[in-house]
Parts: sequence; C-alpha cells; structure tokens
Amino acid sequence: MDSVRTKLLLIVALLLLLGIQGKGALGAPEHDLVTNLPGQPAVPFKQYAGYVTVDSHAGRALFYYFVEAHSHASSRPLALWLNGGPGCSSIGGGAFTELGPFYPNGTGRGLVKNSNSWNKAANILFLESPAGVGWSYSNRSEDYSIYNDAKTAKDSVTFMLRWFDAFPEYKSREFYITGESYAGHYVPQLAAALLDYNKAAGHSVFNVKGVAIGNPALNLAIDTASTYDFLWSHGLISDKTYEGLGRSCYWSDYDHGSGNNNVSAECNQFISNSALEMGDHVNPYDIILDVCVPSIVEQEFRLKKRMGHRSIGVDVCMSYERYYYFNLPEVQKALHANTTGLPYPWTNCDGPVQYDINDMRLDIVPVLRDLLKNGLRVWVFSGDEDAVVPFLGTRVNVNSLAQELKLRTTASYKAWFLRTQVGGWAESFGNLTFATVRGAAHMVPLAQPARALLLFQKFISGQPLPASPYS
Repeated sequence: MDSVRTKLLLIVALLLLLGIQGKGALGAPEHDLVTNLPGQPAVPFKQYAGYVTVDSHAGRALFYYFVEAHSHASSRPLALWLNGGPGCSSIGGGAFTELGPFYPNGTGRGLVKNSNSWNKAANILFLESPAGVGWSYSNRSEDYSIYNDAKTAKDSVTFMLRWFDAFPEYKSREFYITGESYAGHYVPQLAAALLDYNKAAGHSVFNVKGVAIGNPALNLAIDTASTYDFLWSHGLISDKTYEGLGRSCYWSDYDHGSGNNNVSAECNQFISNSALEMGDHVNPYDIILDVCVPSIVEQEFRLKKRMGHRSIGVDVCMSYERYYYFNLPEVQKALHANTTGLPYPWTNCDGPVQYDINDMRLDIVPVLRDLLKNGLRVWVFSGDEDAVVPFLGTRVNVNSLAQELKLRTTASYKAWFLRTQVGGWAESFGNLTFATVRGAAHMVPLAQPARALLLFQKFISGQPLPASPYS
C-alpha cells in the first residue's frame, strides 16, 4: 500500500509542478458536439465526443464520450465510467454495450435506445484510458510499451483538469467515479490521486463524493481462488480437479501472464484440466449466457438483417456488431474520433498498449480503506454469474475491509428489490456497501440493466437499496 500511495503523491507533485491547475480553456466544447451519429434515434439530450491532450510534448491524447443527463442536466451530478482490461475501451464497453444511451443494432450499422441508460440519473462521462486503448493515442510509440497504474492515474488526473476547463459548468458538481473489472484498480487510485491533488492545492478542485466498482479486481490471490470455488460450486469443473487445485495451488504465488509462476507443475496441470472441463462454449464472464457464432454474425452483416440472437434478453453478438459499427468511417467522423488516422482498426481490448502485468498483483483494498477514511462513499457490486471476478472473493475483500476499520453494520445482509422481484443481496457498513446483482455477470449493466440503473441511482443519492417489494 505504501508504494501505491507514494506513486500517487509523486503524480500530484508533478502535476502541480507542471502548473496544471485547472485554469484556462481548451476551447468551446461545441466543437465536440455530436450531431449526426449514424443510425441514432432522436434523444432530448446533448452528446459530446473528442480528444483531450494530456501530454503535448508526446502528442498523447485521450478520447472521451460525454452524454448529458436525460433531463435536468444542469442540476444532476457528474459520473465518470472506466472499463478495465487493463486496456479495454470504455466507449465500446460502458458507453455502447452496458450503461450508455444506445446499443448497436443487429446490422452493426445503427443504434437502438437503452431505456435503462445511467444518464437517466446523472451526466455520464466515458474515458478511453490509457493511451493505446480504443481511439486514445500517443505520437510517441514508447508510450505504448509498459503502461501501469501510476501512469494511468496521472494521465486521468490531467484529463479531468483539462476536461473541466472545457466544461466549467461541471467543476462544482458532485463527482462520482465508477467502473468495472480492472477498473477496480483504476477507480480507487484515481479517486485517491484526486483527493491528494485537492490537498496539495489547498482547496477542493475535484468535488469527489464516492466510487462504485463492479466485479472489481482488488486482490489477485483472493480473486483467483474464488474463481475455482465458483466454477466448482456451479458444476463447471469436477470434484477431482477442484480438490487438486486446492491441494497443489498457492494463489498468492501465482503470477498471471508473466511467465514467472512460482507454482508447481501439478497446479498448472489442474488449471489446464479446469479449462478443458469447462470447455470452449461457456463464457466465463457470464456462465448462463449462450455464445455467439461469429460465422452467423458475418453472414447477417452482409445481408444487413437484424440478427435477433439473444439469450435471456441479452444480444450475445453485440461485440461483433459494435466492432463493425465503430469501424465505419462515418461513425468515426461523427464522433470526432481517429482524427490522426491510426494505423490499426478500432478494437475493444486489442489496442497497441502493453500494460505492466505486475500491477495486477497490487492489493487495492488499502486504497479503498483510505477513501473511506476520507469520507467517500464506497459501493462494491457483483453480478452473481461471473466466474472471472466472482462475488465470493469480492465479499471476502469487503468484509475484511469492514473488520479492519471496525465499521458497524448499518444494514444487515438481506435481499434488495426492484419492484416485486429480488434484485440481489446487500450489506452496508456506513459508507461502505457490498451488493450482488441477481442474474447479472461481469458486465452488470448489460445482463441486468434495470437492476443496475436502480443500484446506480441509490449509490449517487446515498440511499439504501429497497429492502422490500415496491419500497
């Protein structure tokens, strides 16, 4: 934790030294007004999209998409959404797959309305971060080699300062930071950096009120162990494999993706066995969904038909539709995107950025502890069908945090409701809340949009989740 805090303090000192004080203006935001997004249904709110330069020397610029609240935008708070990865697009993920005002339709050439968009409750800002994700870029190629949490937080602080210059009417609004997955790293560390910036500046530059993170990567060892607990408890792996994993694997030593795993050959064999037993036709991010068949998608695109390939209400081919839509030149022009002519297509998670995989091992729970100590509202929520970052481990992390801070239980663990149906289960310890979302998975707003919207509304209002039907 000391290393994380030290890095954040160094970031703040550097930003202040460079004179990035949130003064001046980038130019009229009307230049970024989106007026002719192809295939978009009519809506009563404004949208903006474009670039904010975070390092003029390197030519490094981050892409954003901003939607005003559906109504009463001038009095509603501002919320930032970050997808994870690390290295995945908040435009392709949050904005146009999960909680934004539109989804791509089945042809990949148009959009349909999301009736449960989070801009029903707040003004929503989506950020592509770090450079090399989506349409964010740098003119210095070495910027793409080994990005890490500290550099991501630094660029995000600079982005927010300069974005507020362009949209000064939002500077004093209540500000909430939200995200999912590896944004379990991004969101808390950005919030901490913004609080440190306020402290160093001697006044409140950022009116940060809280953070909410879904299925978040918080502690790699705990999260990994819970993955195999989840797979076994849901019948996706055998008793023999599960027992073998428990006997031979020590997850605190497991170094994902680095090639330097300090684990036994026996453990690696049982990991391979678990993948074989689960098979290739189950999505670990949502184990109850059907999978998309890409050949069918390509055929439907050629014929320009609506696919209608849905599983429990979710368009399971949306990722292919999204890829097609965002690579249309007319879409990029309408969004003021790809203005430099990037030498690669838009992708959701496969841009050129190389992320420092060692940062996955950072324990983020102490950062959440410090945010709570600073009076921020912290909500952690989990779709209960996710095998990648299951609620089992997340609940352990939250409970350990509550115990460490000796927080009193203010709302005992029980079901919460959306109208007449159980939306999930939740428990609160003052400003700290843990909630599951029933029938959702890694991308909670995609699988359960209405329940996700209600949870977001309660989070920004500081109200508890409904404890009984119609309450």
